[in-house]
Amino acid sequence: MIGTALAQGAGGGAGPPTLVSFLPLALVFVVFYFLLIRPQQQKAKEHKAMLGELKKNDEVITNGGLFGRVITLADEVVTLEIAPNVRVRVSRPQIASVLSATRPSDDTKEKDKTK
Repeated sequence: MIGTALAQGAGGGAGPPTLVSFLPLALVFVVFYFLLIRPQQQKAKEHKAMLGELKKNDEVITNGGLFGRVITLADEVVTLEIAPNVRVRVSRPQIASVLSATRPSDDTKEKDKTK
């Protein structure tokens, strides 16, 4: 009886991989794409657009938690005023979000100064 069992186990072999064997791997990739990769790409695109629309006097928060008002803009560096006469330079990608855009009162103050 043992000899018969061994003979039966040794005879069968696995065939070539089929499409059905790759289906779980493809399904995992699709799930990762829609739950992780695609939302991250959209978030990065929105962040890049937000950095492109950044302008003087916008109130922002950095990734480090600093709240400040944009004083000057350069290609890679933004100068923020975090308190009266206290300015810090921050790398532009480190701006996490814009809290409020330019306030109308700021615009009128600047116009009054030029008169």
